[in-house]
Amino acid sequence: MTTGVRRAAAFALVGCLALIGPWVLGVQEPAVATVAAIGPFLLVAAFALTVPADNVLFELFARPRDRRSGTLFGLAIFSLAAAGLATLTVGFGMPTYVYVGTIFLLVFGNLGGQLVRAYVYEQVRATAGFVTAGFLAACVGQQLTMYITDTGVNGPTIAFLAASGALFAALLQQMMFQRDDALVLVSVALVLWLFSSLPLEISSTRITIALVVTVVLGYASFTLETASLPGMLTGVLLGLLTIVLGDYGWFAMLIAFFGIGGLSSKYRYDRKVERGVAQENEGARGTGNVLANSLVALVAVLGAAVSPELGLTKSVFFYAFAGAVAAALADTLSSELGGLYDNPRLITTLEVVEPGTNGAITWQGTLFGLAGASLIAGVALVAFEGIPLLGVALIVAAGFAGMTADSILGATIEGRLCGNQGVNFLATVVAALVGAMLADILTVGV
Repeated sequence: MTTGVRRAAAFALVGCLALIGPWVLGVQEPAVATVAAIGPFLLVAAFALTVPADNVLFELFARPRDRRSGTLFGLAIFSLAAAGLATLTVGFGMPTYVYVGTIFLLVFGNLGGQLVRAYVYEQVRATAGFVTAGFLAACVGQQLTMYITDTGVNGPTIAFLAASGALFAALLQQMMFQRDDALVLVSVALVLWLFSSLPLEISSTRITIALVVTVVLGYASFTLETASLPGMLTGVLLGLLTIVLGDYGWFAMLIAFFGIGGLSSKYRYDRKVERGVAQENEGARGTGNVLANSLVALVAVLGAAVSPELGLTKSVFFYAFAGAVAAALADTLSSELGGLYDNPRLITTLEVVEPGTNGAITWQGTLFGLAGASLIAGVALVAFEGIPLLGVALIVAAGFAGMTADSILGATIEGRLCGNQGVNFLATVVAALVGAMLADILTVGV
């Protein structure tokens, strides 16, 4: 057994202390309940800060930086973060199954990733091990909690929280917190707390299809090298949330953008490199690119899920979502395909500029962009029987508005106030607002 596996197994045992929390929920005195839930993790933190470096337990829990400092800071910070979540559970209403499920997800997910890494040192497979083990452990942790507390949350909701939490945790580890379990733990718990508060009605069929379809398509995108590992995780998570919180039709529009946009980035890549208009990383989309083009759509999906509480119709959020996705694909095609043509002109002055200049457009690229927005509108027309032709035109208009805004922002603020990803994000905001406002003014339904 490798050092990494032993350490992960030891952390998993510490994580099991979270099960003490459910047993104190019946205690009437809040102070007693708080101490009983938080106390075990505080004791572990105190042990971590005081255990001598020559102790066998120090070697079991120590990471390389702990050995350099002579103190188990990793274990101490993790235990304090777990104690903080216990406080949120006892004193502020975080569901106990979210608290336990998140801790199980992280510690057993890390154990799964270390077990895979011990035999196959390959990042993608290790991440798959983390996600799989974390998903299963989160399901078990939530089920144990509900058995202990005699509360009920249906199986599909448990699976949704476990899957979204495992993917989000893996993404955070890839992006910024590779060795910072405490930040991952708190971030995932807060997100799952939000998801658990949504008025969700998830069927077993939907969550099963969501898991299978998004994982298969995510793996395909990575295999075809249209996305990096973080980009793949982001796309899979967005796909899962779109199917569960939105609908299959919403997902069809999103996957049309991912698929066609990814392939367009690969199209004649060598030629784009020569012209200086190629995306970095050989066209593989990373997390920043995926989020810049999809974050507004995700917000629209979340808004649709809580639209009754907001007093708004779901159709407003639908057209915001469709407009943002249409703008993302329109902009991608206009730049990836339009960039292959000569004599681009700056959108603000119409003067001829060099290919790759921020804010430069070609008439061919504009047509490709309109085709991309129309394609998203066509997917919506097929996927939703009730969408009127006015709604189709609205999606195309919102996509065109977003594409145009991207070019104008590129010519005016890109490179000075924000980068390309910031411009892409703002363009999807413009498209979503246009789609939502027109849908509200014209009372267009779905």
